[in-house]
Amino acid sequence: MKHALITGVTGQDGSYLSELLLEKGYEVYGLMRRKSVVDYGNVNHLRDRIHFIYADMTDVVSLIKAIQISQADEVYNLAAQSFVATSWDTPLSTADIDALGVTNLLEAIRTVKPEARFYQASTSEMFGLVQEIPQKETTPFYPRSPYSVAKLYGHWITKNYRESYGMFACSGILFNHESERRGKEFVTRKITDAVARIKLGAQACVELGNMDAKRDWGHSSDYVKAMWLMLQQDAPDDFVVATNETRTVRDFVRAAFAAAGMPVEYRGSGPEETAVETATGKTVVKVNPQFFRPAEVELLLGDPSKAEAALGWKREISFDELVSRMVKNDLRLVAAELAQ
Repeated sequence: MKHALITGVTGQDGSYLSELLLEKGYEVYGLMRRKSVVDYGNVNHLRDRIHFIYADMTDVVSLIKAIQISQADEVYNLAAQSFVATSWDTPLSTADIDALGVTNLLEAIRTVKPEARFYQASTSEMFGLVQEIPQKETTPFYPRSPYSVAKLYGHWITKNYRESYGMFACSGILFNHESERRGKEFVTRKITDAVARIKLGAQACVELGNMDAKRDWGHSSDYVKAMWLMLQQDAPDDFVVATNETRTVRDFVRAAFAAAGMPVEYRGSGPEETAVETATGKTVVKVNPQFFRPAEVELLLGDPSKAEAALGWKREISFDELVSRMVKNDLRLVAAELAQ
């Protein structure tokens, strides 16, 4: 039986990866930070099947102990301060976790169990001001936020430990991946939660930022399969994981309202843009410049051909199905909340 250690186990990707590894017969260990109130997050339904270890990405001693306890054959580093907007407010702590934290974990593995295989969660945000369309493994990086700068350090230190110490260390450059378990601070979940509330009469409208930003959106449950596949190869390497399709935030809004049976039309442009429900003329979306980033990433579009060819990976959940799943789940959650 293989042992796997997952940092960020309570998050969206951590939960789907835990389910996948448990299905494959792994003994799963998950890192948790000590809090005043225990919060299992997205793995609450798995809490009796996961071995939880208290540790922190900024405390290398705790990470060394985690490797000793878990005796992990595979380590998946999904822990991060992962909200881009927050990284401008907390750039130093973002760097501590997303950059130096990766080094701490690699050092812990190198000290205790250097033969363990390591997965680093890199991000398409590292491409930032894109230098090539679509983006692939060889595309130059141009990060545009404290988050993506920190993540780029984590990406390169992973490659450095692979080349310096012969460690089996991989980075997955994952493009935007969402799900019903996405946090409400992320724009996709903010949209689907708002659509559910508007549909059920609990909210009048939602305010959003740049409607023209383009992203390559997939489902988290598809993407964690690529993480696992990377660590099953004969040699470590880095891979872009994406859908090779890009859509605007405006497209996501339209798909979400359509999934709730509320088709919308757009009126106006720029800061004055609103989305108007066709049946009643009611404004359901307003653009608020407050939600624009200081430095915007305008277009992300990933080329997953290397992952498809080398790993045999392929996404299974389409964009429309992704949005529909999220809206249906939020309709259920909001209805239950209103019924209380």
